[in-house]
Amino acid sequence: MGPQGLAALLLCLCAGPWAEGGKVLVVPMEGSHWLSMREAVRELHARGHHAVVLSPEVNMHVKPEDFFTMETYATPYTQDEFDYLMTANIHLFFERVNFLKMFWNTMLGFKNASLIFQRSCEALLSHKDLIRRLNASSFDVVLTDPVYPCGAVLAKYLSLPAVFFLRFIPCDFDVEGTACPNPFSYVPRLLTRNSDHMTFLQRVKNMLYPLALKYICHASFTPYERMASELLQREVSLVEVFSSASVWLFRGDFVMDYPRPVMPNMVFIGGINCANRKPLSQGTLSLSSTWPGTCCSCGERQDAEELAQGEGSLGSPRSPLAASPGQKGQGDVQVY
Repeated sequence: MGPQGLAALLLCLCAGPWAEGGKVLVVPMEGSHWLSMREAVRELHARGHHAVVLSPEVNMHVKPEDFFTMETYATPYTQDEFDYLMTANIHLFFERVNFLKMFWNTMLGFKNASLIFQRSCEALLSHKDLIRRLNASSFDVVLTDPVYPCGAVLAKYLSLPAVFFLRFIPCDFDVEGTACPNPFSYVPRLLTRNSDHMTFLQRVKNMLYPLALKYICHASFTPYERMASELLQREVSLVEVFSSASVWLFRGDFVMDYPRPVMPNMVFIGGINCANRKPLSQGTLSLSSTWPGTCCSCGERQDAEELAQGEGSLGSPRSPLAASPGQKGQGDVQVY
């Protein structure tokens, strides 16, 4: 390359913008949702991005750390009230009861817990000084879990691209927000305990199940539509808010989930878990290689327990021992 070519290259380098990290506004959901998102925020920091985590002062797991800046706002409830509502119904997920009782208890606990998040969102969106500071901070993107719709509402108000980080949204809001086909004929619904090989009656149950959620969804999510309409000063639906997302990062994959239609902006990242587990011992790995179709002897019970405790380090939230071949537990309660 001659002198003129070198000069032209130097001019391009000087005129072009230097590569630099982006500024990310993070609006997390409380509980284990944040524990998973925190690892993504840590990786963003490692790659040179600056993350600002927006959280209520009263929370469970969102605490200051050295890889993000934390911005808090006051809430109209105390730490004791919050802790009680978050833990009062956790035992319901471990009870062996009939479907109707499990469904009712789960929906009741979901409704009660959602009330406190609604109050938190109202406190955030009514904080005019904070909203003004966020609007002037020149963020590049909003990273949020849409199961707590406040982050999605805020992203729409700030006119920022939104990246959703989620397992799923109740009431099929994720399906409607992505305009994705959702065939009841072969995609089993959560809590139905159906497989992807359903009888006629199971297909009917699979179709009727979402109808039973309408009341709970109305009580739990309609307030966010009201808050979004007040903030944007026009009538807006929650589906419209969700449909503005640029990318949907689903904490799932088709190793543990049944196949279903997807859209181009849906990305599956099923290997992300809440915590890093200790590596499995050689004895436990030997035991896991005997699956499927074998049983553990009494002497192997300790190894079996270790396998159950260490399964998270395999990169999948579910153990291969949790279901027999061809019987995934999509309809069962799963915690991530």
